[in-house]
Amino acid sequence: MTAAAGSAGRAAVPLLLCALLVPGGAYVLDDSDGLGREFDGIGAVSGGGVSGGRWDVPGVARGAPHKPPRRSLAFRRTPVAARLPAAARRPEATSRLLVNYPEPYRSQILDYLFKPNFGASLHILKVEIGGDGQTTDGTEPSHMHYALDENYFRGYEWWLMKEAKKRNPNIILMGLPWSFPGWLGKGFNWPYVNLQLTAYYVMTWIVGAKHYHDLDIDYIGIWNERSFDINYIKVLRRMLNYQGLHRVKIIASDNLWEPISASMLLDTELLNVIDVIGAHYPGTRTVRDARLTKKKLWSSEDFSTLNNDVGAGCLGRILNQNYINGYMTATIAWNLVASYYEQLPYGRCGLMTAQEPWSGHYAVEPPIWVAAHTTQFTQPGWYYLKTVGHLEKGGSYVALTDGLGNLTIIVETMSHKHSRCIRPFLPYFNVSHQFATFLLKGSFSEIPELQVWYTRLGKPSKRFLFKQLDSLWLLDSGGAFTLELQEDELFTLTTLTTGGKGSCPPPPESQPFPQVYDDDFDVDYPFFSEAPNFADQTGVFEYFTNIEDPGEHRFTLRQVLNQRPITWAADAYNTISVIGDYKWSNLTVRCDVYIETPEKGGVFIAGRVNKGGVLIRSARGVFFWIFANGTYRVTGDLAGWIIYALGHVDVTAKRWYTLTLIIKGPFSSGMLNGKSVWKNIPVSFPKNGWAAIGTHSFEFAQFDNFHVEATS
Repeated sequence: MTAAAGSAGRAAVPLLLCALLVPGGAYVLDDSDGLGREFDGIGAVSGGGVSGGRWDVPGVARGAPHKPPRRSLAFRRTPVAARLPAAARRPEATSRLLVNYPEPYRSQILDYLFKPNFGASLHILKVEIGGDGQTTDGTEPSHMHYALDENYFRGYEWWLMKEAKKRNPNIILMGLPWSFPGWLGKGFNWPYVNLQLTAYYVMTWIVGAKHYHDLDIDYIGIWNERSFDINYIKVLRRMLNYQGLHRVKIIASDNLWEPISASMLLDTELLNVIDVIGAHYPGTRTVRDARLTKKKLWSSEDFSTLNNDVGAGCLGRILNQNYINGYMTATIAWNLVASYYEQLPYGRCGLMTAQEPWSGHYAVEPPIWVAAHTTQFTQPGWYYLKTVGHLEKGGSYVALTDGLGNLTIIVETMSHKHSRCIRPFLPYFNVSHQFATFLLKGSFSEIPELQVWYTRLGKPSKRFLFKQLDSLWLLDSGGAFTLELQEDELFTLTTLTTGGKGSCPPPPESQPFPQVYDDDFDVDYPFFSEAPNFADQTGVFEYFTNIEDPGEHRFTLRQVLNQRPITWAADAYNTISVIGDYKWSNLTVRCDVYIETPEKGGVFIAGRVNKGGVLIRSARGVFFWIFANGTYRVTGDLAGWIIYALGHVDVTAKRWYTLTLIIKGPFSSGMLNGKSVWKNIPVSFPKNGWAAIGTHSFEFAQFDNFHVEATS
């Protein structure tokens, strides 16, 4: 039989010609000689990100020595149980905007990601262990900002893991740090100063996940794309075992195949404590040392490509060829969902896009359906066949079985032009029209029928996404069938009948961020511990309660870090949270501000902020600063090198002030408590950007009654 592909009504049709006489390659799928490696799943990363730009090398941290926050009479951290209900979280980074979506749209997005036989149906969810530092598109808060501080309701990852588990109780959960809170470094920008302390910190996250959220973490990593410490890995394993967490497996080193593979071959104890070698963006290849360890090999971060048809082609190619070329039994895509401001680094590099909670609009992108070709018809614990490989005229095929008679075959013919991932470089190859005949042998020779699912990427008029075709009947074919293959196609042929292309009513139309936006932060028991739509780029901004202020400023937004974290990316030396529409040009920003640090403290409001994520340190814009020493400053950049104006104002710490920044065309003006401080200062660059709030350094400060109004 032949599945003929190419027309709009593409279907499996019988041919009178014997399949073996069809010109083209013939490929045997046989389990007579045993099976290949165990399949571990397909997943995605929430949080964190890929390396980009400069990052801080180990050395002396610039933050002040750590001092835990005093519980003064004026300001007291309300106990977690009183402040946050069981579902409360603090969202950030790549899924930052997802939690703000109204229902039913938020649940629909989650269904497309995790619900079995509906959309991407992911097997693995890998989350960032928040460490208070910038990790590509924002900061994620630590569960321990300070040495004596523990709060297992910060961060959206707890919520996200629980939502994933609701939909798929068998989903595999992984945790990995990108940054670490500064107190672990003891004055150094390095997490391995005290191995026991860092291992304890990671262990508490695992224990907290179980104790507070009933989440069992299956795998734990070391330090994303940064140096590993052999002794630390051993200490971590011992501490996990001591806490009864023998089932939690260690994956290392979430960077390159080397030097971790060679280190394992030279150190028997290290070899024994590491369960999986995870590499990032391996280009479908492994190295000899990694294979010699006989450990599971994973592409533990991959993809990170724009989620159009080219990104879908990238994913389709690597899901097959990571195993064919590199024996990798799991592939984990960064990122899960592009739910952050699109102008941040790697915009729309998620499996789907959900970046407009204010409108409810989201887009189910092609990578969702490419992933479904594998995820809906396999499960962790299945096995690859040994008989997998490349097609004669380009493309590849894999086959997997559950050992109970089920078989799934995935065939891809992604062209070079339409499957280039963002990294690494992809050597040229050619894919052309071909006929591919598959022969089922061994225990598969008696399979009577295969379900057929089909995707074709490219021009909209010729595009199909995860379309179910007529099934293939094999009773009279001797276990043989032929596919006619064009470029940029994906076939799944399977004995499973459970696949499905889920659908929901169309979401609302796309809308820009509201031109007038207000937030007074007056939330007594916030469901999430961060105000909606603020995206922290350095520092952590959380809802806060002033228990002795019965008036207007009882509930505020507070920057809560007083020490620079152990960084992963190029964090700024100021804290900053952005909000709004990147296209804003003419705008008024107004906010009440409260400096908590005498003499040296300072805060700002800003407009036209043009950079974020790992580029935040070089952000330009218009920044209006006031300082506790009675001065003000207007700068054209976050770092404060470009000074437009400076002078003295009646400002001190421990008092509330109202700052107003007005930007119109090439001029800007500023007011303090409604009185003009500076007027009509020329600002020719940048032309547009976000609004923002922040602090001069890693210091406590509060913000209230935020207002922004844009006219263009």
